[in-house]
Amino acid sequence: MNWDQVQGKWKQTKGKFREQWGNLTDDDLDVIAGQRDQLVGRLQERYGLAKEAAQEQADAFVRGLNETDADVRREERGRAAGR
Repeated sequence: MNWDQVQGKWKQTKGKFREQWGNLTDDDLDVIAGQRDQLVGRLQERYGLAKEAAQEQADAFVRGLNETDADVRREERGRAAGR
């Protein structure tokens, strides 16, 4: 998943962001709305991270969403094939 996809699927993915970063409020998530720069800024504020560290965490998390999405698709294909 890339940042454009995150933005497009924000309602579906924002819960995952909340699980990862519990210090983010609902208001924070509304402001972030899938935008990388907004997330990085909020991570800096809420967790006291340097900009580079916040960027690395955000990008690593989004890369992890790719793996999760791929796992779900494989699982769905497996179930469909088993019918």
